[in-house]
Amino acid sequence: MMTDSKKQVVLMKGIGVSSGIVIGRAYTLERGMVEPAHFCYIDPSETEGEIERFSHALNASRDQLTRIKHKMEQDGKGKEHIRIIEAHLLILKDNMLINDTIKAIRDQRVNAEWALKTVLNDIMEYFDKMDDPYLRERAMDIEHIVNRLLLNLMGRKHESIAEIKEPVVVIAHDLAPTDTAQMVKGTVLGFLTDAGGKTSHTAIMARSLEIPAVVGLESITRQAEPGDIIIVDGTTGTVIINPSESVIEVYKRRRERYENYGKALFHYKDLPSETTDGKRVRLIGNMEIVEEIDALIEHGAEGIGLYRTEFLYLNRKDLPTEEEHVRAYRQVAKKMAPNPVVIRTLDVGGDKILPQMESQKEINPALGLRAIRFCLKNVDLFKVQLRGILRASSYGDIKIMFPMISGMEEVRLARQLLEECKRELKVEGKAFNQDIEVGVMIEVPSAAMIADLIVKEVNFISIGTNDLLQYSLAIDRVNEHVAYLYEPFHPAVLRIIKGVIEAANKAGVSVGVCGEMAGEPEYALILLGFGVDQLSMNAYSVLRVKRLIRSISHAEAKRICKSILAFATAKEVENYINTKLPGLYKEEFWS
Repeated sequence: MMTDSKKQVVLMKGIGVSSGIVIGRAYTLERGMVEPAHFCYIDPSETEGEIERFSHALNASRDQLTRIKHKMEQDGKGKEHIRIIEAHLLILKDNMLINDTIKAIRDQRVNAEWALKTVLNDIMEYFDKMDDPYLRERAMDIEHIVNRLLLNLMGRKHESIAEIKEPVVVIAHDLAPTDTAQMVKGTVLGFLTDAGGKTSHTAIMARSLEIPAVVGLESITRQAEPGDIIIVDGTTGTVIINPSESVIEVYKRRRERYENYGKALFHYKDLPSETTDGKRVRLIGNMEIVEEIDALIEHGAEGIGLYRTEFLYLNRKDLPTEEEHVRAYRQVAKKMAPNPVVIRTLDVGGDKILPQMESQKEINPALGLRAIRFCLKNVDLFKVQLRGILRASSYGDIKIMFPMISGMEEVRLARQLLEECKRELKVEGKAFNQDIEVGVMIEVPSAAMIADLIVKEVNFISIGTNDLLQYSLAIDRVNEHVAYLYEPFHPAVLRIIKGVIEAANKAGVSVGVCGEMAGEPEYALILLGFGVDQLSMNAYSVLRVKRLIRSISHAEAKRICKSILAFATAKEVENYINTKLPGLYKEEFWS
């Protein structure tokens, strides 16, 4: 592959969301926010005509997505991809989106394009205030749909990825899941976007298709031109535009090593996750949507350790029914059988507001009415989910986990409501697992301090390190000004985690970790030494962590952990771990 020596070499760093290395020519797509062609006030006599134009655009968009769905069904695309298209079709039926746009046309007397853009701005502002990145990125699905509507309103063509015929690296401001779902591995070598994050549907689908991708590059659409040679490193988030021949050769060798390394890792898939001296650590997965299950199974996950249920409540005006809860959880339980599925009850509130419910603005939402506090205040909503989980438990090994527990009273109240639901279902003659296991997330310092008391009243605990770090270190993890202080190696954090694990071990209660620390070998080594029973992570971390676990004795991991407790700073801990890790766990493909 020849490069143009006259073109400037550009090195960029973004968020690697799908691992792998590819080298190919750039193919640019226009997938930014479509700006309305014009803004104008309309005469009252033109109102119904604008509403009719909007209606035609809705129908055209539905027809386009329906055709895409049918084509995917004919091509044998997986159900998980088709479900994304179905979710977008549901957005096109959303009463809030439709009625608010029509209301804006009538009340403000503006053209349909501008009314639709105004409604989108309100929706995006609402989602932008959310702290949870997964919930925040669900707004992108709505933006993708509005873009399609705007293109149809303006009579512009919606360029399809399915039309690409030769191997390329796709570059866009952003990509809709409908774009990703139409990608063919081999034709689309990889993709790069200005926008996006790790938990977007587009990123999730890229991982399921095993197409290397880097998002959040901010200016890739301005830096790259059609036909440029591009190197994409989806593991490190590195992108090189117009690399020299020598750099291309380096990355070709690196790609070969990466592919060999990846194949070698699968050697561990069916081997037990245990240390050289027989300590067993169960490796399980985190998931938000069903699309992620296949990748977890493929990489040898032994169950689901954290099933986030918030997606059931999004992109809709009404609350999910009990039957919808049953169907969703039953599907996951059956797919993972006979392995366990831990369902975390609804974790919203504070700045993560349900669109179906009125809420009061809070001065400090991260410390406000959220998670279990929100559910205990909205008992009817909570019981619908609890009944749904209980009924689904008759189809597989389902467990219940309550989030953000801060004290014993919350544990007892939640369990009382669960028992109330059991009595109701028994009277109604509905099947469920009477002995369903109940656990809690330890992610608040107060809960960590009384872990020895909490473990007496639950079947298992799971440490949510993401929030535990945030609350222990008094750091807003999405605030770029203090993000540097978000240190998993902080001695205080390590001591808190160690104390929780020891309390569970002493009581004979299973203890796991479901935060990001669980999926990184350098942190997993410490968690192993502290005595954790299971680690829950994304699919692509499972084999790396299993390889680490199988490379060390539990006794050695404990010796390492005893040493780190003497250090006073996160940097000292990190430096020490970095001296130990290479001998145990070397990433061969980077050398």
